[in-house]
Amino acid sequence: MLCLFITHPEVVIDPLTPIDEWGLSEAGSARASLLPALFPEVALVISSTERKARETAGFLIDALGVEHAVDAELGEIDRSSTGYLAPAEFDVTVDRFFARPEESIRGWERAIDAQRRIEGAVRRSTIGERDGAIAFVAHGGVGALLLASLTGSRIDRDLDQPGMGSYFAFDARAWVALSSWQRIS
Repeated sequence: MLCLFITHPEVVIDPLTPIDEWGLSEAGSARASLLPALFPEVALVISSTERKARETAGFLIDALGVEHAVDAELGEIDRSSTGYLAPAEFDVTVDRFFARPEESIRGWERAIDAQRRIEGAVRRSTIGERDGAIAFVAHGGVGALLLASLTGSRIDRDLDQPGMGSYFAFDARAWVALSSWQRIS
């Protein structure tokens, strides 16, 4: 079963707004508008509950007129313990998150737990037969954890997306990645 894992593109970062309420920036919306032409075979779109993922999914849903759902289990890594972190501090924390997957870094969800969560969400959503591809619209961190599972690799930041607004293809039945990360362009 062909599936796509798509991450939201660029967002408007506002330290005073809860992270799950950040929306797409103008550049992010422009990049997301390219999705329907890239993936006309999509028959079902499932997004996480965060605004940036729902907005990204909306471009596919509206243009293709396809079935859609929202699944909280596709959510980004729970980092509510720290909230917004400045970019340099965020990068250091993310490095530690991937380097020590069995530990909670600064109160964040453990990488191994987030990986189990994203695997479970994808596996539940791909039970049964269906025509067309399924697009999962979510976030880079959990995407890297899913890609590690699909490739039989250890959790590592080297598997993180090259930038916001990226995707990879996978076969959910064979549980194997069909591509590495590619940018939406």
